Amino acid sequence: MKSQRFNKTDPGLILLISNLKAKERESGAAIWRDIAKRLEKPRKNWAEVNLSRLDRYAKDGETIIVPGKVLAAGNISKKVTVAAWKFSKDAQEAIVSAGGKITKITDIMIENPKGSGIRIMR
Repeated sequence: MKSQRFNKTDPGLILLISNLKAKERESGAAIWRDIAKRLEKPRKNWAEVNLSRLDRYAKDGETIIVPGKVLAAGNISKKVTVAAWKFSKDAQEAIVSAGGKITKITDIMIENPKGSGIRIMR
């Protein structure tokens, strides 16, 4: 087995990065490799997106992937589907109560293998 270029210890994260790269090779959609590369970076360089940023830049019905963590600062009023590595508990509750949907990055990858209509937010 090849040695990993990144120094991650979380088996779930290692599997996700590997699956994202495999999906990119399989489907040819560059979005999956982009997300994998962002997750390979040190955690201090990961995206931390607040609800206020989601509300400001996302459109109703849009699918957003955050290669990092979604935090609960601010409010959200739009019905968006958000996938991220982690969510704060309050952020999850706010997105769902606004009519949005919380999901995992792997679920989005399976539902939309070509990655069309997905926005990466950092």
